[in-house]
Amino acid sequence: MKISQSILKEELIVFEREFKEAVKSQVPLLDRIMRFIVNRKGKQLRPMFVLLSAKLCGQINESTYRAASLVELLHTASLVHDDVVDESFERRGFFSTYALWKTKISVLVGDYLFAKGMLLSLDHNDFRILQILSDAVRQMSEGELSQMEKSRSLNLDENTYFDIIRYKTASLLASACAAGAFSTCHDEKLTERLRMFGEKTGIAFQIKDDLFDYGSESIGKPTGNDIKEKKITLPLIYTINNADKSLRKELIYILKNQNKNPEKVQYVIKKVIEAGGIEYATKMMNNYKDEALAILNEFEECDAKKGLEELVSFTTGRKY
Repeated sequence: MKISQSILKEELIVFEREFKEAVKSQVPLLDRIMRFIVNRKGKQLRPMFVLLSAKLCGQINESTYRAASLVELLHTASLVHDDVVDESFERRGFFSTYALWKTKISVLVGDYLFAKGMLLSLDHNDFRILQILSDAVRQMSEGELSQMEKSRSLNLDENTYFDIIRYKTASLLASACAAGAFSTCHDEKLTERLRMFGEKTGIAFQIKDDLFDYGSESIGKPTGNDIKEKKITLPLIYTINNADKSLRKELIYILKNQNKNPEKVQYVIKKVIEAGGIEYATKMMNNYKDEALAILNEFEECDAKKGLEELVSFTTGRKY
């Protein structure tokens, strides 16, 4: 992501400062947890999408920085809550908030981050940006609940899978790009183009995550984790839907009854690889990547466009 970081060198310094200010609290325990979270944040992918989308459509301003902070606050809140839901003790190679402070504090910390994000926008009358990102929070919640429901019933419909990841994963990236665009252009048509760009990139991002479950790269979660959690991913959907009756029955039985058995999980992974599930998912990921790049090609050449192109390539080419 060297190009993006180079283009946004000064903007990222401003964003860092404003984000740290946005999470400050008067409660010592909360302030300590906020410092822990800020010091272990990820690659700042979503704020970079906000800033580059804004730059593509106009001149970055204070509203843009608030939008980037809001996106990062909402994303961080969702991760804190996710770790509680998943009972996960690790996040990005470190102890998670849940591991250190347990359920009650983690839930309240996530709520605090959501509230700080909402107030950041409301206090500055960024109503349209708040609307764009609040809709993403709604979709993320609906996507998570839908995934839980479909996993229980082992729904293997590919259209249902795409609906879930469009809501669960792609909605925040889509809204990040839309919020960035609106902050500088106030043009609804342009905002929608960037939203679609973010959505397609987000879907490609999630398919890449699905693929990691079948590889051996060090990605902070064990291979086969999605199978153990009965998460219905694209390589698995393709394999089961194209398997003969006997294999289909066997795989579904393992997913329902033996998904915690390491040998059975490895057997499912082997069958997915043999059936071409990895190739199919990779093809679909690249289709969405190409559709995202096609939207960018409608814009004139500029640094922001190059930065966004690099981020799209990063989402599908990353090793973790």
